[in-house]
Amino acid sequence: MSEQLTPLWTPSKERIENSNMQAFMQFLQSKGLMIDDYWTLHQWSIECREDFWTALIQFGGVEFASRWQEVLIDGDKMDDGVSRPTAKWFVGGELNFAQNLLRIRHDKTALVFRGEDGRRITISYNELYEQVAQVASAMRKEGVVKGDRVAALMPNCIETVVTMLAATSIGAVFSSCSPDFGSQGVLDRFGQIKPKLLIATNAYLYAGKIIDMSAQVAEISDKLAEDGLQKVITVSFVDELIADTKISNSIAWADFKDDSATEIAFEPVPFDHPLYIMYSSGTTGVPKCIVHGVGGTLLQHVKEHILHVDVKPEDTIFYYTTCGWMMWNWLVSALYTGATVVLFDGSPFHPAPEILWDVAEQEGITLFGTSAKYISALEKAGVKPNKSHDLKLRSLMSTGSPLAHESFDYVYRDIGEDIALNSISGGTDIISCFALGSPLLPVYRGQLQCPGLGMAVDVWDDNGKSIRGQLGEVKGELVCTEAFPCMPVGFWNDPDGEKYHNAYFAEFDNIWAHGDYAEITPQGGVIIHGRSDAVLNPGGVRIGTAEIYRQVEKLDEVVEGLAIGQEWQDDVRVVLFVVLKDGIKLDDGSDKNGLTQKIRSQIRTNCTPRHVPAKVVQVPELPRTISGKIVELAVRNVVHGRPVKNTDALKNPEALNYFKDLEILKA
Repeated sequence: MSEQLTPLWTPSKERIENSNMQAFMQFLQSKGLMIDDYWTLHQWSIECREDFWTALIQFGGVEFASRWQEVLIDGDKMDDGVSRPTAKWFVGGELNFAQNLLRIRHDKTALVFRGEDGRRITISYNELYEQVAQVASAMRKEGVVKGDRVAALMPNCIETVVTMLAATSIGAVFSSCSPDFGSQGVLDRFGQIKPKLLIATNAYLYAGKIIDMSAQVAEISDKLAEDGLQKVITVSFVDELIADTKISNSIAWADFKDDSATEIAFEPVPFDHPLYIMYSSGTTGVPKCIVHGVGGTLLQHVKEHILHVDVKPEDTIFYYTTCGWMMWNWLVSALYTGATVVLFDGSPFHPAPEILWDVAEQEGITLFGTSAKYISALEKAGVKPNKSHDLKLRSLMSTGSPLAHESFDYVYRDIGEDIALNSISGGTDIISCFALGSPLLPVYRGQLQCPGLGMAVDVWDDNGKSIRGQLGEVKGELVCTEAFPCMPVGFWNDPDGEKYHNAYFAEFDNIWAHGDYAEITPQGGVIIHGRSDAVLNPGGVRIGTAEIYRQVEKLDEVVEGLAIGQEWQDDVRVVLFVVLKDGIKLDDGSDKNGLTQKIRSQIRTNCTPRHVPAKVVQVPELPRTISGKIVELAVRNVVHGRPVKNTDALKNPEALNYFKDLEILKA
């Protein structure tokens, strides 16, 4: 841990004093709580959960239509093994999600849409309210009521946000997929939840290409109509495209809106009323439909935006995401703060690798979010935003996969030296973060700054014993030991709670096991070493795949890697697949000065001999989910001749063919 003892960045005294987190502690002090540092605050938020979440509501100004009778019932039970979550929060209270996000009424810009083709559209908070009123009224006239599902197959544009707010203002449940999902992938998701309305795009743009969606939308809507879909609202995202395919029972977005509506009748709903239906990746079968509640999602996002990310009304916040990733849901919640939210749709590398930084400069983005893979690719492309652009960034967020130590260096060297680098980790399962940043804390190389407030995060060994903060990089299962408000309220079509229980509570009784292989450092930070189910186990020693990726991707010749454990001679051996830069070929390993040996030496020198792959194999590309995550389990199944149950969940399922019947893995 010695390389991590010296911070890469420390917040200035002025920055700390002006932070929302500092203001929150002062708010608590006014109530007699002597809390003046993050770690004391975090401990209090765990030990006094009811007081913490109540104080957050008061400090953040969260609006309830009716007050709760009890903050927490059965708080010591996250799961009883036979039903939905036992712990219940803010029982008796009612509120509305959209009402809270639209609580600010003025002419300040709420949303800015930017397309890869240069399009720019803005909408103020007042205009956003008006558009939501028009669409919500139209939905009510169409018969949408509390509990109905409204689905969106849309790019990341203003109409998608309006649709979500309109649906949730009624108390309907919103769910979305990005248009790059295949037809079966969409049906695997929306087919389970049976939406009453579908909002769909006519096309989308990616990497300079127009992708016509009309035939796909027609196919999807016809199938969904068999299970109750009443109407398709079509959005002309690409105006120059005239669709040839007639979509049954459809109406154009402009014709659907009720232009006479000016006010929104917000429907009060219980705290745990369904808000969003999210989906697991679905590579091992039909995706699980994860249901998130109104109150838990709102409180968690308010906490993360205001306290952890330190969003203020004068900020402009951006996250590179599609509507098929939970970061979209997270991003649009920033409307609660009164900040300006930037939406981008298209390729982050078209027409050039600098496109997102062009947007950042032009829009004055202060809080910039992206994926760890994007940061790594940016560095390999030689992009130096702090040299090429006039940026106003004060924070950069990264998630999707572990951020390599070297990417921390790149951010501070080539993006900005006075940036709060928030590497964050959580997921679709909690629609938020277990570990993330704090404006009060320093940034250490390779570490997520801290566990989130109100989240009793720990790392356990196989025997259920805490190993947090131990020296020597002790790794284990990331767990949460106490109930928290943003736990899913259940899975769709899981009446006995079996899927829910098996997803989070099968490993440790009444303890949330998140499926991440992690460590908590002596500094209190968190390091994610990869997914637990992808952990390698040669000779009985557990190895996180992120440790290998970090070393391999340092090499100039390597674009990226994927490691699996191959069953071999009563043990497991490490196999590493690599994608190399154009024009580079991997040797057979016999050359002591060749690339194969260079890769092995890099891993051996910087990790351990156990990490060194027995086989290194070049492939042209790696299979990924729609949200861009590499699928180690799918590759492992293919290598072992086992089926991948649902290739429709993959962005590029054809890439799995490269891993079939490889002669090099037969010896």
